[in-house]
Amino acid sequence: MIFEEAAVPHRVVVLALDGLLPFELGIPQRIFGRSIGTEPGGKGRKLYDVVTCSVRPPGPVRTDADFSILVERGPEALATADTVVVPASYELGPVFDEGRLTEELAAALALVRPGTRMVSICTGSYVLAAAGYLDGRPATTHWSSADHFQRTFPQVRVDPGVLFIDDGDVLTSAGVAAGIDLCLHLVRRDHGTAVANEIARRTVVPPHRDGGQAQYIHRPVPEPQFATTTGARAWALTRLDRPILLRDMAEHEAMSVRTFTRRFREEVGISPGQWLTQQRVERARHLLESTDLSIDQVARDAGFGTATSLRQHLQAALGVPPTAYRRTFRSSADTAS
Repeated sequence: MIFEEAAVPHRVVVLALDGLLPFELGIPQRIFGRSIGTEPGGKGRKLYDVVTCSVRPPGPVRTDADFSILVERGPEALATADTVVVPASYELGPVFDEGRLTEELAAALALVRPGTRMVSICTGSYVLAAAGYLDGRPATTHWSSADHFQRTFPQVRVDPGVLFIDDGDVLTSAGVAAGIDLCLHLVRRDHGTAVANEIARRTVVPPHRDGGQAQYIHRPVPEPQFATTTGARAWALTRLDRPILLRDMAEHEAMSVRTFTRRFREEVGISPGQWLTQQRVERARHLLESTDLSIDQVARDAGFGTATSLRQHLQAALGVPPTAYRRTFRSSADTAS
């Protein structure tokens, strides 16, 4: 899904449930609420309108901290949403224990319009699953709840090893800070890397984190790691326009290919080949947004070699060909010039 810039901001409604985590509740406001577009003449414009609502009439909502928050909107706000975000809660009751919505929560979610984009942060995925949004679909949640989540919702294809899953109109994230990754991903998907990167800079977080939850899961008997693959990754990023073999990366760290591949997966969460493809897609996106290079030259500079290869990889990653991506995400100033 790619949004054209419009006069009316995309409305994000955050559902605040009793027992919520204040940190997670603030993520959508911090990421979406600070997303600014560039209009002719350089004037900034809000790309998202972020509001918070409860399942009850306006009033206090309990948090997992030593304070409550005052939510000024009731469930009727859900009917105005283009995107609904459900952060985690420690008081999900029958949703967590039985996979069943309470009458109050079911009535609130019934107000959501068909076609609304649904997003969960951490164990907010339990709410989406109990409401049927995840039936037959891939999803993730906090790694410590993944097994319970799968037992409670066997119809969901749970992947506990990723930071987030984008399944089109339904997206789920792993625990806590992975909500930042998911929200930045949505800004990037909606409005391009330049807007998302600026928000990341303002938030002082990386615009894109490699790997998944595997790197954060506690292992009772961790294997000592005196060497890492960091140097090989930094080396590869300086030569994405050239062929990079797995054995070249392994030799850079003085490891065997087998040891390097295992260590790379432990540190990054994906294979070296998958990581290289991701980095080349990101390089291509940057070049398409910020330069007038031909598609053939972008393909060469990003390391895909040919325009055909670039088209295939961009289509697989983003669902659009290079020309359509460039047309959508070139800034207004570039378009005017």
